[in-house]
Amino acid sequence: METLVTVTIPVFGIILTGYLAGKFGLLSEHSAKAINAFVYYFSLPALLFLLTTKADFAEIANFSFILVFVLGTVIVALIAAFGGRAIFGLTARPLTIHAMVSSYGNTGYMGVAIFLIAFGPGGVLPAIVATITANILVIGIGLTLLEGFREGAFSQGPAALRVSKSLILNPLIMAPLLGLVVAILKLKFPAPITNYLDLLGSAAAPSALFSLGLSMTIQSVKVKWGEIAWLTVIKLLLQPLVTLAIIVYLIPLPSPYFEAAIILAALPTGASLFVIAEQYGSYTKEASAMIVCSTAGAVFTISAVFIALGI
Repeated sequence: METLVTVTIPVFGIILTGYLAGKFGLLSEHSAKAINAFVYYFSLPALLFLLTTKADFAEIANFSFILVFVLGTVIVALIAAFGGRAIFGLTARPLTIHAMVSSYGNTGYMGVAIFLIAFGPGGVLPAIVATITANILVIGIGLTLLEGFREGAFSQGPAALRVSKSLILNPLIMAPLLGLVVAILKLKFPAPITNYLDLLGSAAAPSALFSLGLSMTIQSVKVKWGEIAWLTVIKLLLQPLVTLAIIVYLIPLPSPYFEAAIILAALPTGASLFVIAEQYGSYTKEASAMIVCSTAGAVFTISAVFIALGI
């Protein structure tokens, strides 16, 4: 219970602070974009890189943990896709984003921040691994489908090429992968460089959470609420339950990876999906509303997960 209070109040308190700053006009949409760019291109990559350089390769290459995360994500995305087609009659492009929204958690911003506050720098690795995996899996496959559908008849070759390029240029993927190379080669940096990265990375968690709250004020929530309720239940309730079932019945995980997998599965929808929906001109309002609603709902579900896990 003590960890619950010391983690959830600061995390959601900073998100609320960002939201109020936008709501009362202290910061604008341009401010949100600037802060988000700082986090995405500079601060968070520095943090992910530095933490990964200090990690043991065996901890990062925990294939059981990765498989649990992948299976949980894929199963939930397929359930959402089936429901999106059967219940809401969605066509290819909106259906793709519908499935992404239901299964892509905010591991990079909120996940890293929660793990940093709850478990310290040494406990952030599961969130880093999940961030790499989710970006390659959900964003990679999702963008490949969206690019293919944008061409008219589905064209896998050119789409895969463009997506591969975007993944290679993604700082949240490349920073920890470069850090992994440094860790394997056991390279050491001079103190000024380490201190620079440490100082830059220390701004990542609060800036990411503040940016998330600020961004919520500029996103639309005028949508069909039945569809958003369906997606919210899938993301915040079904995904952690599916992940728990996989661990219990298929792939057992020891502590702390057991707890990490459940917490990561319970995270709200990642904010970057709004950018993707806007880029492809499809399912924009729904993606925006889902980010707002799932983030608000996560106050209760993340708290419930911490209580259930006895953290």
